[in-house]
Amino acid sequence: MTQKIGSAISDQIIQLIVAPAGANATLAALSAGTLDPAQVRAQNVAPDLMERSETVNYPAVNVYCEKLVNALKEKSRSFSGSAQMMVEVRHSSDRLEGLQDALELYTDAVTETLSASRGDWGNGMFYAGGYEVSFAAVKHGGRNFIQTAKIALEIGVSIN
Repeated sequence: MTQKIGSAISDQIIQLIVAPAGANATLAALSAGTLDPAQVRAQNVAPDLMERSETVNYPAVNVYCEKLVNALKEKSRSFSGSAQMMVEVRHSSDRLEGLQDALELYTDAVTETLSASRGDWGNGMFYAGGYEVSFAAVKHGGRNFIQTAKIALEIGVSIN
């Protein structure tokens, strides 16, 4: 059952990001380009492994469930707790200049999409609106340099 919960929430977040009013609407307003739905996937994989296995288009957005907690808040439910979700935004460039600025734009687009999606997501999922963003240091990879932002958020889950 826990596998279904993480996958269902990942799919819901991906639908929010790639929706017409999702991240692309914010990116268009900022004139920063768009995200192709193929660039957004439900997968927890290191950037170097991803690049070895397939051609990667940047920016890339990976959504996955990091942790499930069945706190049994509602005793009559089989799962009543939370899912710790992670949205990783990766951007790559052949130059250091502008890499972090571009990553921040894409990260802002994702966080604004999440903020606009507070409330009941249906199917026993709800999002209160909080998130935490952490930026990793630039590394060698991708087109030459790669940087990652991780957006951690908690989704409430209450299902039978």
